Amino acid sequence: MAKALDGVKVLDFSQYNTGPHCSMLFRELGAEVIKVEIPGRGDAERASMPLTKAREAVQFISRNRGKKSITLNLKSEKGLEIARALVTKVDIVLENFATGVMDRLGLGYKELSQINPSIIYAAITGFGHTGPRSADPAYDMITQAMGGMMSVTGFADTPTKVGVAIGDYLGAYNAAIAILAALHYRSKTGEGQEIDISMQDGIWALVLPERGDYFETLEVPKRYGNKYSHVAPFGSYAAKEGFFVMCIVTDIQWANFLRVVGREDLVGDKRYATREDRTNLKDEVDALVEVWSKKRSAEEILKDLKAARIPCGSVPTFDQVANDPQLLSREMIVDVEQPVSGKLKLTGSVFKMSRTPGNRRFPAPSLGEHNDEVYSTLLGFGRDEIQKLKADGIV
Repeated sequence: MAKALDGVKVLDFSQYNTGPHCSMLFRELGAEVIKVEIPGRGDAERASMPLTKAREAVQFISRNRGKKSITLNLKSEKGLEIARALVTKVDIVLENFATGVMDRLGLGYKELSQINPSIIYAAITGFGHTGPRSADPAYDMITQAMGGMMSVTGFADTPTKVGVAIGDYLGAYNAAIAILAALHYRSKTGEGQEIDISMQDGIWALVLPERGDYFETLEVPKRYGNKYSHVAPFGSYAAKEGFFVMCIVTDIQWANFLRVVGREDLVGDKRYATREDRTNLKDEVDALVEVWSKKRSAEEILKDLKAARIPCGSVPTFDQVANDPQLLSREMIVDVEQPVSGKLKLTGSVFKMSRTPGNRRFPAPSLGEHNDEVYSTLLGFGRDEIQKLKADGIV
């Protein structure tokens, strides 16, 4: 089956999480991704926890499926020469080094655009390439904190991070969107461009719309735990056994809920008439919910709420989600045959497309697995030349 990005080539210098996740999106949509790694060591994520029984890093496998791994010593002049030659053969360069590293190597956008004017150069960093914090190193949790996510996540006295590396993933997806836009622009003009993605920017762009009244009121937003700031009742609630989530937004849903809980006397009560009214009395409304819910099991509650067409759901454990028939029916858990570790269950592709669906059913490469293929087909190196590069520690 044809793929949306057939013919697109990505030269990927990135490591750890955000860059590799971005380039994996391109691979699952059909692009060829050439992953550049350090000879002898590779991407640092190859050594990360957790490990398979065969001692391979699960996260590395998950984010690098289907890529071609080459090794290249960027601390040598010959290695830099080869890197520049590869840039003339690809469409996209992706990196997530600290600001200034690629420039110091002579591999920044300014230099590379001179040898390939149509190159699309994308960099993902914690804070971007401009501004007073641009040189600061950052990992996901730092950008969650500095982007404001932790200021609104958690309970009143305890800020918490999101349970997954959302700063990394936002950086990856924002970069992917920008690269696709740049590819479209290049198809019309022939011009490449530089893309500067900040993980902090991505977090803030999610946080502010949810607290958009701040600049009107200058009131510092509060943390509401598993409840929502501007709607009630909306969140996670305790049942007699377990928990459930419920989202009541409209006035009709509120009236239906009151009938479910046997409080028809409050239907039409002006204190709770609108979404704004209910939000202003959030604690009172939530208390009304839990007086009812704590006397019933989550199963009973969900049955009654669904019958009244009130949006709701269980709070499944991780193992229950991993066996969710909905996710399984959409092939969001797939078997991948990894040469060393054998069959692994990994995430499927979110790209459900009628003509060019995504595909993540590829193994991750071993370190330098594609050296001979890439250097011979893209750069025309002969076998003896490649062997010499290996002997000299260049690849």
